[in-house]
Amino acid sequence: MPDLERIYERLFAWAARRDFAGSDPFDGLNSRLLQATPLRKFPLPRLVLTQAVKRSPVDLRHLLGIPSGVNAKGIALFALAELSRFRVTRDLTHKENARSLLDKLLDLGIPGDGTLAFGYNFDWQSRVFFIPKGTPTIVPTAFASQAFREAAESLGDDRYCDAVQQIARFAATKLNRPVETDSEICFSYTPVDTSCIYNASLLAAECLARSNDPDHKLLALKAVNHVIREQREDGAWAYGDQVSQSWVDNFHTAYVIQSIRRIGDELGWNDAAYHSYENGVRYWLWNFFLENGTPKYYDDNTNPIDIHSAAVAIATLAEINEVDRARKVAAWTCRNMLDTDGFFYYRIYGALVDETPHMRWGQAWMAYALARLMEHTSVVKN
Repeated sequence: MPDLERIYERLFAWAARRDFAGSDPFDGLNSRLLQATPLRKFPLPRLVLTQAVKRSPVDLRHLLGIPSGVNAKGIALFALAELSRFRVTRDLTHKENARSLLDKLLDLGIPGDGTLAFGYNFDWQSRVFFIPKGTPTIVPTAFASQAFREAAESLGDDRYCDAVQQIARFAATKLNRPVETDSEICFSYTPVDTSCIYNASLLAAECLARSNDPDHKLLALKAVNHVIREQREDGAWAYGDQVSQSWVDNFHTAYVIQSIRRIGDELGWNDAAYHSYENGVRYWLWNFFLENGTPKYYDDNTNPIDIHSAAVAIATLAEINEVDRARKVAAWTCRNMLDTDGFFYYRIYGALVDETPHMRWGQAWMAYALARLMEHTSVVKN
């Protein structure tokens, strides 16, 4: 087993030297070249460029004039990682690092009328909608909520408690509800779309489950009900409800599993939620890992081997008490995707390796994953 503590410290130092700024797989629309042309106004060219930059085995960012940036979700993950290390080591350096990152995260917040949210530092064109840079978005917002909740518990600062409640109000009042019945809700990705993406809806539910408002907690349970109903008989979840979103991948499945577990632990389990969770975990464990610890990307295809799939898998496996398997995936990832400079590569395509060190997608997630694994390993030992 690699020395995870040493690997974590080198990785965190590598990111800190860059002030936690870097590239992202989805930052193609930050291209200065694109922004200087009329093509920036049209969905198809935006989608083509986004996917080309994301999928190219050669980094195109210098050629296209795409600058490094600071991503709110990345900062939240680094903060969560340092909070985790502080809980294990009680080293005040980790505590101060966490505070500094949390302050940086608060500075990135998008305040509203009693609400708080976070967005991405790039325009994003998906297959079904366009999200301008800085649009409040539930994914980075939910990770900020988690970071503030853990900070409130570990550091005892009321600012973080207030932030958790403001984020819950954002989820309850600003997100659209493309599905809403007496018993079910699906929350949109942002206030400007009406998509139904299961992991995103559950991330909104996580934010609501942390609220002090009983009505918010009820909304969280309704969101869980909807995702349970959309689960396939074999235990899998598609990415979303559209035909173009019918794929099943590793990390989005892990997100759903994490959210159902956290909401169940927070608000209490019922039989339907627990049965769904167990089926989902069973499907995920059976279909997304090779015997040697390689994390597959899709349930029916290993490639590309992606650092995000690896990191989310390590963190989720640790959280659901599959620590031995988490260590196996971590060992494989460190052997195959760790650079001698301390950062992790983006993807492996057979014999070709894309060594781009994406900050949010790879480095922040691996810092969080390694920290979580070390924390859960410490709990198991004790």
